Amino acid sequence: MSVCARRSFNEGGEACAPFMARRGVAPGLNSAGFSVTMAAMATTTASPSQLDQLKRLTKIVADTADFESMREFAPTDATTNPSLVLKAITMPQHAWLLDQARRDAGAGASVGRIIDGLLVGFGTEILKIVPGRVSTEMDARLSFDTGASMAKARMLVGLYEKAGVSRERVLIKIASTWEGIQAAGRLATEGIHCNLTLLFSFPQAVACAEAGVQLISPFVGRILDWHKKSAGHDFAPAEDPGVISVRQIYQYYKKFGHRTEIMGASFRNKGEILELAGCDLLTISPALLGELAAATGSVPRKLDPREAAAAEVERVTFDESSFRFALNEDAMATEKTAEGIRIFSADIVKLEQLVAQKRG
Repeated sequence: MSVCARRSFNEGGEACAPFMARRGVAPGLNSAGFSVTMAAMATTTASPSQLDQLKRLTKIVADTADFESMREFAPTDATTNPSLVLKAITMPQHAWLLDQARRDAGAGASVGRIIDGLLVGFGTEILKIVPGRVSTEMDARLSFDTGASMAKARMLVGLYEKAGVSRERVLIKIASTWEGIQAAGRLATEGIHCNLTLLFSFPQAVACAEAGVQLISPFVGRILDWHKKSAGHDFAPAEDPGVISVRQIYQYYKKFGHRTEIMGASFRNKGEILELAGCDLLTISPALLGELAAATGSVPRKLDPREAAAAEVERVTFDESSFRFALNEDAMATEKTAEGIRIFSADIVKLEQLVAQKRG
């Protein structure tokens, strides 16, 4: 459903022209029969929303497990995580997915096997809506185990392929630990593409690019959260530490020709998003997608690959030792990476408890 149809009328009290047409109201009249100038109607219909403008600069990704939001905002890709799936599975309209996962897993299947099927079930349904890819997150408790992460990724991709979904349409989300980055790099050689999540620092981004990872998700809003708490004040969008972090990564990647995609994530406000217009991808919650769809201000490009390629930037590299030290030196990145792993791990446990209860 469009924003126009949801709201029926714009702020000036005039009905949106497409909505009026569907109701059979003649052009030039509002729903009560009063005159509406053609100029006013032209202004209403000629102003693209900020979301439409942003889509011309950046690939939009829905950060949700809610199918209706995806249908409404028409993103290219979608991302999920254990927290979103846990929330969604408690909704009556999604209960059938858990039932299906239990049936597919078979009698006596472990809770973990059912959950894997549930995650893939959500992803498969999402891919019936979005034309691009879905990101499916693996168990965060594997974040420090390269071998186990690789095995889990292969298993999830195998379930997708069994469901008729090509691995080209799937991104496996792995935390941006050293072990996770190495797993993703090796999986890339097998044609299994990964989305390195919980990324908060430049060293994490560089290590991902050097490993040949498909995509990274810098967590803009969580970076802002840490700095707001530390500094005791908020930041304007242009000075937002999370926005600055993505700018730095974008400039570095484009300067040195790294093919790893950058997807800004975890936004706290619309201003952060608009400051990153031109980023490869942006994954956005339904609430912020709604704000962008309802607004009509101009959306200029803020990140330009040509400008980034001309920047004076030094190439750096990290082995395991230097990576761990650099990450340790960044208190924000160290704390937020660890916190994110704890949160996602806790939600997997909650999901396990829910599945075990349903299984009986």
